[in-house]
Parts: sequence; structure tokens; C-alpha cells
Amino acid sequence: MPRHLLLRLEAPLIAFGGETIDNFGVIRDFPALSMLTGLFANALGWRREDCELHDRLQSRLLIGSRLNTPIQRLREYQTAQLFEKDQGWTTFGVPEGRAPSPSYSMQADGRKSLTWQRYRDYHASLNVLVALRLEPSDDAPTLDDLAVALDHPARPLFIGRKPCLPSHRIFAGWQEADNVLHALQLAHLPQTDGKQSLRMQWPDGEGRLAGDKDRLIDLCDERNWTSGVHGGWRPVREGSFTPQGAQT
Repeated sequence: MPRHLLLRLEAPLIAFGGETIDNFGVIRDFPALSMLTGLFANALGWRREDCELHDRLQSRLLIGSRLNTPIQRLREYQTAQLFEKDQGWTTFGVPEGRAPSPSYSMQADGRKSLTWQRYRDYHASLNVLVALRLEPSDDAPTLDDLAVALDHPARPLFIGRKPCLPSHRIFAGWQEADNVLHALQLAHLPQTDGKQSLRMQWPDGEGRLAGDKDRLIDLCDERNWTSGVHGGWRPVREGSFTPQGAQT
């Protein structure tokens, strides 16, 4: 029976980033494949330019997620005063400036500036269990390598955005199961009243809920780590189940 690595993603604030539109940083209900790839890459000490390593790991990951707590969203409003000649560092490792704009206003000292506004969404007090395995399983890094890296990361870890620091140990153990869905249904079930259903998302082909009580969707959550652009579609299933008997 395959062994699955378990992750516990829990923090006061979590951001499972979605498609950013203009100055709105929206979030998804479940962690993206690219986000978990980046989490492991950060733990392993990889750099952004290690594109082939990122792409290879992403292609090997089979991940499923279970929401142990209800969704609570909040939106943060951010502003920043930017001056005409300000420059910022980019993922390409070189500073980049801004083109002149009629939106700039003149300050008393003669400098031109504008106020940049943006909105960032977060999950509040969310607890998510992730179950995953690698195919092929024998290539490096292995599941054991990932588990060690989570407990001894090369750099500080965060869940989606840098302010989202985990409040608990991320590595949550192991679960033997026939597939990803089975692992989500078995591992570390929360205390419930026998009526609360838990939402889940898992790869198509990794199990079905009894009575076909799931739905098939196409998800765009993979990243081309060379270009930095998200694209492509992968089929996943979403559904809910009610735990019978509580565990901790």
C-alpha cells in the first residue's frame, strides 16, 4: 500500500493564491500545486533559477487537501507611496523602475509620487491537511527528503505569502492508503459531532466518493518555473465526507 506524506497547514493567516487581477490578490479554497512545489523548494534551499528542479518536482507531485475548519476570509487594504525614480528588485535579479505617469503628484520638495493601492485576501484561522506522494517515488528528492526538509528547512517557511507563518509543525507524519482520497479520509480526523462534513480536493484517478458524490473540474494551478507564468489544466475532483468516529 503506498505511503503518503502528510502536511498540516495552519496559521492565523493563510493565502492560497489564485489569479491576481489588477490590484486584487485573490485566493483559492485549496492550496495550489505550484504553491506546494514552492514550499518544498524553499525548504530544500533551491533558488528561483533552479527551474528544472522546480518543474520536475511539480510534475511528480500527487496532492490532495482536506479543510478541517470552515472557510473564513478577510481582505487587507494596503497603500504605499511610490516616488517617480523608485526602483524595486524583480525575480530576474535586476532593479526595475516605473514609467512616468500623469498619476504622479508633485510633493513640496519637488519630487513626484503616487499612492499605490492594492487588496490582498487571506484565510483566517484555517486548518488544512495535505496528503501527497511522488511518482516516480525513487527519484530525488524522495518523500523522506521532503519530510526532513520540512523539519529542518534551509530558509523560513510560509504558507502562500511571507506574512503567513505556520503556527504548528508542518510535517504531520505518514499515512498508508490505496490512493490520495483514501489517505485524506483516514489521516488525523478532527473532533466532530458526526454531522460536520469536510471538504476535499484530490487528483482525478486517485479515488472516488461512494455514490459518485464528487465533481470533476479542470484546475489551472501549475507554474512554468522558467517563465514564471501559470498555465495548463489538470483534472481534479472535489467533494465532502462526514467522518465516522473522531480522532485527534
